[in-house]
Amino acid sequence: MVNSRKIVITSPFKGEPKITDFKIETEELPPLQDGQMLCEAEYISVDPYQRAYSQRHKVGATMLGSQVSRIVESRSPDYPVGRHVVGYWGWCDRTVVNPAAKSGEILPPMLVQNYGDLPLSLSLGVLGMPGATAYFGLLDICDPKPGETVVVSGAAGAVGSIVGQIARIKGCKVIGIAGSDVKVKWLKEELGFDHAFNYKTVNVEKALKEAAPNGIDVYFDNVGGEQSSAVIANMRHRGRISVCGCISSYNESKVPLAPVIQRYMVGKELKMEGFFVGRWLDSWDQAFKEMAQWIKEGKLKYKETVTEGFQNTPKAFIGMLRGENLGKAVVKV
Repeated sequence: MVNSRKIVITSPFKGEPKITDFKIETEELPPLQDGQMLCEAEYISVDPYQRAYSQRHKVGATMLGSQVSRIVESRSPDYPVGRHVVGYWGWCDRTVVNPAAKSGEILPPMLVQNYGDLPLSLSLGVLGMPGATAYFGLLDICDPKPGETVVVSGAAGAVGSIVGQIARIKGCKVIGIAGSDVKVKWLKEELGFDHAFNYKTVNVEKALKEAAPNGIDVYFDNVGGEQSSAVIANMRHRGRISVCGCISSYNESKVPLAPVIQRYMVGKELKMEGFFVGRWLDSWDQAFKEMAQWIKEGKLKYKETVTEGFQNTPKAFIGMLRGENLGKAVVKV
Protein backbone atom coordinates (compact mmCIF):
# COMPACT_ATOMS: atom_id res chain seq x y z
CA MET A 1 0.00 0.00 0.00
CA VAL A 2 1.33 3.44 -0.99
CA ASN A 3 -0.06 6.62 0.54
CA SER A 4 0.19 10.12 -0.85
CA ARG A 5 -0.02 13.45 0.92
CA LYS A 6 -1.77 16.19 -0.98
CA ILE A 7 -2.50 19.85 -0.20
CA VAL A 8 -6.10 20.72 -1.02
CA ILE A 9 -7.99 24.00 -1.15
CA THR A 10 -10.36 24.48 1.78
CA SER A 11 -11.90 27.84 0.84
CA PRO A 12 -11.92 30.14 -2.22
CA PHE A 13 -9.09 32.67 -2.32
CA LYS A 14 -10.20 36.20 -1.45
CA GLY A 15 -7.38 38.55 -2.31
CA GLU A 16 -4.07 37.16 -1.12
CA PRO A 17 -4.26 33.42 -0.33
CA LYS A 18 -3.95 32.48 3.35
CA ILE A 19 -2.44 29.47 5.09
CA THR A 20 -5.92 28.56 6.30
CA ASP A 21 -7.10 28.24 2.68
CA PHE A 22 -5.20 24.92 2.51
CA LYS A 23 -4.98 21.64 4.38
CA ILE A 24 -3.05 18.38 4.00
CA GLU A 25 -4.93 15.17 3.27
CA THR A 26 -3.71 11.60 2.84
CA GLU A 27 -4.99 9.15 0.27
CA GLU A 28 -4.16 5.59 -0.69
CA LEU A 29 -2.88 5.22 -4.25
CA PRO A 30 -4.06 2.38 -6.51
CA PRO A 31 -1.74 -0.37 -7.81
CA LEU A 32 -0.07 0.41 -11.13
CA GLN A 33 -1.79 -0.55 -14.36
CA ASP A 34 -0.05 -1.03 -17.71
CA GLY A 35 1.36 2.26 -18.97
CA GLN A 36 1.41 3.91 -15.54
CA MET A 37 4.23 5.02 -13.24
CA LEU A 38 4.59 5.92 -9.57
CA CYS A 39 6.50 9.15 -8.92
CA GLU A 40 7.85 10.63 -5.70
CA ALA A 41 8.22 14.42 -5.63
CA GLU A 42 11.62 15.84 -4.73
CA TYR A 43 10.89 19.52 -5.45
CA ILE A 44 7.59 21.37 -5.90
CA SER A 45 7.38 24.64 -7.80
CA VAL A 46 5.47 27.74 -6.69
CA ASP A 47 4.75 30.21 -9.49
CA PRO A 48 2.58 33.31 -10.10
CA TYR A 49 0.39 31.53 -12.67
CA GLN A 50 -0.94 29.26 -9.91
CA ARG A 51 -2.78 32.25 -8.44
CA ALA A 52 -4.05 33.39 -11.85
CA TYR A 53 -5.68 30.05 -12.78
CA SER A 54 -8.72 30.83 -10.63
CA GLN A 55 -10.98 28.50 -12.62
CA ARG A 56 -9.03 25.57 -11.15
CA HIS A 57 -9.29 26.75 -7.54
CA LYS A 58 -12.12 24.46 -6.45
CA VAL A 59 -12.75 23.66 -2.80
CA GLY A 60 -11.53 20.13 -2.14
CA ALA A 61 -9.25 20.08 -5.20
CA THR A 62 -5.52 19.48 -4.99
CA MET A 63 -3.71 22.77 -5.54
CA LEU A 64 -2.28 22.88 -9.06
CA GLY A 65 1.42 23.13 -9.85
CA SER A 66 4.47 21.36 -11.18
CA GLN A 67 7.02 19.12 -9.50
CA VAL A 68 10.17 17.25 -10.35
CA SER A 69 9.87 13.65 -9.22
CA ARG A 70 11.82 10.41 -9.24
CA ILE A 71 10.16 7.45 -10.95
CA VAL A 72 10.11 4.70 -8.29
CA GLU A 73 7.93 2.16 -10.10
CA SER A 74 6.95 1.99 -13.74
CA ARG A 75 4.93 -0.04 -16.20
CA SER A 76 5.65 2.45 -19.00
CA PRO A 77 8.67 1.61 -21.19
CA ASP A 78 9.31 5.25 -22.03
CA TYR A 79 9.58 6.26 -18.36
CA PRO A 80 12.09 3.93 -16.65
CA VAL A 81 12.61 3.59 -12.89
CA GLY A 82 15.28 5.92 -11.55
CA ARG A 83 14.75 8.71 -14.08
CA HIS A 84 13.40 12.11 -13.06
CA VAL A 85 10.36 13.68 -14.63
CA VAL A 86 8.63 17.07 -14.46
CA GLY A 87 4.88 16.74 -14.16
CA TYR A 88 1.97 19.10 -13.51
CA TRP A 89 0.32 16.93 -10.85
CA GLY A 90 -0.21 19.57 -8.21
CA TRP A 91 0.87 19.75 -4.60
CA CYS A 92 1.25 16.08 -3.73
CA ASP A 93 4.26 14.01 -2.72
CA ARG A 94 3.41 10.80 -4.60
CA THR A 95 1.47 10.33 -7.81
CA VAL A 96 0.30 7.45 -9.98
CA VAL A 97 -0.01 8.69 -13.54
CA ASN A 98 -0.31 7.44 -17.10
CA PRO A 99 2.08 9.74 -19.00
CA ALA A 100 0.44 8.91 -22.33
CA ALA A 101 -3.06 9.86 -21.20
CA LYS A 102 -4.54 13.28 -21.89
CA SER A 103 -5.64 14.35 -18.42
CA GLY A 104 -6.11 18.09 -18.66
CA GLU A 105 -2.66 18.87 -17.30
CA ILE A 106 -1.11 22.24 -18.09
CA LEU A 107 1.77 20.49 -19.91
CA PRO A 108 2.57 16.81 -20.50
CA PRO A 109 5.16 14.98 -18.34
CA MET A 110 8.74 15.64 -19.47
CA LEU A 111 11.80 13.54 -18.66
CA VAL A 112 14.65 15.57 -17.18
CA GLN A 113 17.72 15.60 -19.41
CA ASN A 114 21.25 15.04 -18.13
CA TYR A 115 22.87 18.41 -17.43
CA GLY A 116 25.87 17.07 -15.57
CA ASP A 117 26.33 18.39 -12.04
CA LEU A 118 23.68 21.12 -12.26
CA PRO A 119 21.02 20.88 -9.50
CA LEU A 120 17.88 18.85 -10.20
CA SER A 121 15.70 21.73 -9.01
CA LEU A 122 16.74 23.79 -12.04
CA SER A 123 14.29 21.70 -14.08
CA LEU A 124 11.59 23.78 -12.36
CA GLY A 125 13.44 27.03 -12.98
CA VAL A 126 16.04 28.16 -15.50
CA LEU A 127 16.02 24.74 -17.20
CA GLY A 128 12.24 24.38 -16.93
CA MET A 129 9.06 26.27 -17.69
CA PRO A 130 10.28 29.68 -16.36
CA GLY A 131 13.50 29.42 -18.37
CA ALA A 132 11.62 28.49 -21.53
CA THR A 133 9.24 31.38 -20.91
CA ALA A 134 12.15 33.80 -20.72
CA TYR A 135 13.99 32.32 -23.71
CA PHE A 136 11.15 32.12 -26.22
CA GLY A 137 9.17 35.12 -24.94
CA LEU A 138 12.20 37.35 -25.42
CA LEU A 139 13.96 35.88 -28.44
CA ASP A 140 11.05 34.70 -30.59
CA ILE A 141 8.56 37.47 -29.88
CA CYS A 142 10.82 40.49 -29.37
CA ASP A 143 13.89 39.54 -31.45
CA PRO A 144 16.28 41.88 -29.56
CA LYS A 145 19.18 43.34 -31.52
CA PRO A 146 22.65 44.26 -30.18
CA GLY A 147 22.64 47.80 -28.82
CA GLU A 148 18.90 47.92 -28.17
CA THR A 149 17.44 48.80 -24.77
CA VAL A 150 15.42 46.11 -23.00
CA VAL A 151 13.25 46.67 -19.91
CA VAL A 152 12.10 43.78 -17.72
CA SER A 153 9.43 44.04 -15.01
CA GLY A 154 9.44 41.51 -12.19
CA ALA A 155 13.15 41.46 -12.99
CA ALA A 156 14.30 39.58 -9.87
CA GLY A 157 11.85 36.72 -10.30
CA ALA A 158 12.27 33.32 -11.88
CA VAL A 159 11.46 34.55 -15.41
CA GLY A 160 12.57 38.18 -15.31
CA SER A 161 16.06 37.46 -13.98
CA ILE A 162 16.67 35.08 -16.91
CA VAL A 163 15.19 37.47 -19.49
CA GLY A 164 17.56 40.24 -18.48
CA GLN A 165 20.61 38.00 -18.65
CA ILE A 166 19.69 36.60 -22.07
CA ALA A 167 19.24 40.17 -23.30
CA ARG A 168 22.74 40.95 -22.03
CA ILE A 169 24.13 37.88 -23.78
CA LYS A 170 22.55 39.20 -26.99
CA GLY A 171 24.33 42.54 -26.58
CA CYS A 172 21.48 44.67 -25.26
CA LYS A 173 21.34 47.36 -22.60
CA VAL A 174 19.14 45.99 -19.80
CA ILE A 175 16.98 47.84 -17.26
CA GLY A 176 15.28 45.87 -14.48
CA ILE A 177 12.29 46.88 -12.37
CA ALA A 178 12.00 45.11 -9.01
CA GLY A 179 10.31 45.53 -5.64
CA SER A 180 13.13 45.91 -3.11
CA ASP A 181 16.57 47.45 -2.75
CA VAL A 182 18.04 43.98 -2.10
CA LYS A 183 16.72 42.80 -5.45
CA VAL A 184 18.01 45.91 -7.21
CA LYS A 185 21.48 45.30 -5.77
CA TRP A 186 21.41 41.65 -6.89
CA LEU A 187 20.36 42.60 -10.43
CA LYS A 188 23.11 45.17 -10.85
CA GLU A 189 25.99 43.65 -8.90
CA GLU A 190 25.57 39.93 -9.64
CA LEU A 191 23.50 39.62 -12.81
CA GLY A 192 25.06 42.54 -14.69
CA PHE A 193 21.95 44.61 -15.39
CA ASP A 194 22.98 48.05 -16.63
CA HIS A 195 20.29 49.76 -14.54
CA ALA A 196 17.72 48.60 -11.99
CA PHE A 197 15.39 50.40 -9.61
CA ASN A 198 12.83 49.75 -6.91
CA TYR A 199 9.41 50.76 -8.23
CA LYS A 200 8.17 51.21 -4.64
CA THR A 201 10.61 54.03 -3.89
CA VAL A 202 11.06 55.88 -7.21
CA ASN A 203 8.92 57.53 -9.85
CA VAL A 204 8.95 54.84 -12.52
CA GLU A 205 8.53 57.16 -15.49
CA LYS A 206 11.26 59.51 -14.26
CA ALA A 207 13.63 56.60 -13.58
CA LEU A 208 13.04 55.22 -17.06
CA LYS A 209 13.74 58.57 -18.71
CA GLU A 210 17.02 58.81 -16.80
CA ALA A 211 18.10 55.23 -17.57
CA ALA A 212 16.89 55.24 -21.19
CA PRO A 213 16.80 58.85 -22.44
CA ASN A 214 16.47 57.68 -26.05
CA GLY A 215 13.59 55.34 -25.32
CA ILE A 216 12.99 51.60 -24.94
CA ASP A 217 13.09 49.07 -27.78
CA VAL A 218 11.89 45.92 -26.01
CA TYR A 219 9.70 45.40 -22.94
CA PHE A 220 9.21 42.01 -21.29
CA ASP A 221 6.16 42.39 -19.06
CA ASN A 222 5.54 40.13 -16.06
CA VAL A 223 3.58 42.66 -14.02
CA GLY A 224 1.03 44.81 -15.89
CA GLY A 225 -0.75 47.75 -14.28
CA GLU A 226 0.47 51.33 -13.97
CA GLN A 227 4.10 50.22 -14.02
CA SER A 228 3.72 48.73 -17.48
CA SER A 229 1.81 51.73 -18.78
CA ALA A 230 4.78 53.90 -17.78
CA VAL A 231 7.20 51.65 -19.68
CA ILE A 232 5.03 51.58 -22.80
CA ALA A 233 4.76 55.38 -22.74
CA ASN A 234 8.56 55.56 -23.01
CA MET A 235 9.05 53.12 -25.87
CA ARG A 236 10.65 53.93 -29.19
CA HIS A 237 9.03 53.71 -32.60
CA ARG A 238 8.19 50.09 -33.50
CA GLY A 239 9.14 48.76 -30.11
CA ARG A 240 8.17 45.20 -29.17
CA ILE A 241 6.35 44.07 -26.03
CA SER A 242 6.15 40.49 -24.81
CA VAL A 243 3.45 39.88 -22.18
CA CYS A 244 4.14 36.94 -19.90
CA GLY A 245 1.86 37.73 -16.97
CA CYS A 246 0.11 40.34 -14.83
CA ILE A 247 1.17 39.60 -11.26
CA SER A 248 0.12 43.07 -10.08
CA SER A 249 -3.54 42.03 -10.40
CA TYR A 250 -3.59 38.35 -9.39
CA ASN A 251 -4.74 39.02 -5.82
CA GLU A 252 -7.24 41.72 -6.82
CA SER A 253 -10.98 41.03 -6.78
CA LYS A 254 -11.53 43.68 -9.48
CA VAL A 255 -9.41 44.41 -12.53
CA PRO A 256 -7.29 47.46 -11.53
CA LEU A 257 -7.28 50.57 -13.68
CA ALA A 258 -4.13 51.81 -15.41
CA PRO A 259 -3.36 54.69 -17.82
CA VAL A 260 -4.42 53.89 -21.37
CA ILE A 261 -1.73 52.64 -23.75
CA GLN A 262 -3.57 52.70 -27.07
CA ARG A 263 -2.31 56.10 -28.14
CA TYR A 264 1.28 54.90 -27.71
CA MET A 265 0.52 51.61 -29.44
CA VAL A 266 -0.82 53.48 -32.47
CA GLY A 267 1.43 56.53 -32.47
CA LYS A 268 4.64 54.53 -32.09
CA GLU A 269 3.44 51.48 -34.08
CA LEU A 270 4.27 49.14 -31.21
CA LYS A 271 3.87 45.37 -31.33
CA MET A 272 2.44 43.70 -28.22
CA GLU A 273 1.95 39.94 -27.95
CA GLY A 274 0.86 37.73 -25.09
CA PHE A 275 1.87 34.09 -25.04
CA PHE A 276 1.75 30.72 -23.33
CA VAL A 277 5.11 28.97 -23.44
CA GLY A 278 3.64 25.60 -24.40
CA ARG A 279 3.60 26.97 -27.94
CA TRP A 280 7.31 26.05 -28.23
CA LEU A 281 7.19 22.75 -26.32
CA ASP A 282 8.90 20.78 -29.10
CA SER A 283 11.88 23.17 -28.91
CA TRP A 284 12.37 23.28 -25.14
CA ASP A 285 15.16 20.70 -24.99
CA GLN A 286 17.27 22.57 -27.51
CA ALA A 287 16.78 25.83 -25.62
CA PHE A 288 17.76 24.15 -22.34
CA LYS A 289 20.95 22.75 -23.87
CA GLU A 290 21.97 26.25 -24.94
CA MET A 291 21.06 27.72 -21.56
CA ALA A 292 22.88 24.97 -19.65
CA GLN A 293 25.98 25.78 -21.68
CA TRP A 294 25.59 29.48 -20.80
CA ILE A 295 25.41 28.50 -17.12
CA LYS A 296 28.58 26.41 -17.38
CA GLU A 297 30.34 29.28 -19.15
CA GLY A 298 29.31 31.71 -16.40
CA LYS A 299 27.18 33.81 -18.75
CA LEU A 300 23.87 32.88 -17.13
CA LYS A 301 23.46 32.89 -13.35
CA TYR A 302 20.56 31.64 -11.30
CA LYS A 303 19.24 32.03 -7.78
CA GLU A 304 16.81 29.79 -5.93
CA THR A 305 14.75 30.51 -2.84
CA VAL A 306 14.29 27.04 -1.33
CA THR A 307 11.68 26.30 1.35
CA GLU A 308 12.18 23.05 3.25
CA GLY A 309 9.28 20.68 3.87
CA PHE A 310 6.17 19.63 1.95
CA GLN A 311 3.91 21.11 4.65
CA ASN A 312 5.39 24.55 4.01
CA THR A 313 4.33 24.73 0.35
CA PRO A 314 1.44 27.17 1.02
CA LYS A 315 3.82 29.42 2.99
CA ALA A 316 6.29 29.42 0.07
CA PHE A 317 3.46 30.18 -2.38
CA ILE A 318 2.20 33.16 -0.38
CA GLY A 319 5.74 34.47 0.08
CA MET A 320 6.39 34.24 -3.64
CA LEU A 321 3.23 36.25 -4.40
CA ARG A 322 4.47 38.88 -1.93
CA GLY A 323 7.77 39.08 -3.79
CA GLU A 324 9.86 37.61 -0.97
CA ASN A 325 11.87 35.34 -3.27
CA LEU A 326 15.05 36.04 -5.19
CA GLY A 327 15.00 34.10 -8.46
CA LYS A 328 13.02 30.85 -8.53
CA ALA A 329 10.95 29.77 -5.53
CA VAL A 330 10.82 26.00 -4.90
CA VAL A 331 9.91 23.66 -2.06
CA LYS A 332 12.24 20.80 -1.18
CA VAL A 333 9.81 18.03 -0.29
